[in-house]
Amino acid sequence: MMLFTEVRGLPVLAPDGGGPLGTVTSLTVDVRSGSVSRVRFRDSRFGREKEVSWDTVETVGPGAVRLRSTAGPEPAPSSHHELLGHRVLVDTGTEHGTVLDVAFDTRTARLLALFTTRGELPAGRLLGLGDYALVVRAA
Repeated sequence: MMLFTEVRGLPVLAPDGGGPLGTVTSLTVDVRSGSVSRVRFRDSRFGREKEVSWDTVETVGPGAVRLRSTAGPEPAPSSHHELLGHRVLVDTGTEHGTVLDVAFDTRTARLLALFTTRGELPAGRLLGLGDYALVVRAA
């Protein structure tokens, strides 16, 4: 298990043992599957935002994110919604603070828990994520 805040800032390493490709800026979440779908990072050479599919990640550890695939990073699309710092709304219309951190399984990419300013929420309660808020199911 790791937290999103622990992954942010880690170097992204190429599978061939070459130098770092960049530094992790965020993780993209697929709400339907309840898992991390992409790793976004800032390119070391030109400072551009890029991303790779979670399927290309071999390991995520305290020292780096190592890629297994030689598939090149893609330019990051603008449709990404940052989960950290996002407002949390319950489907009943009440607010549940903002997201401080997210715990996830580094082997399966499954989200385990959301830590908000109002307490912990099970990841299984996720319903949607948009520009305005993260929506969760009522308990």
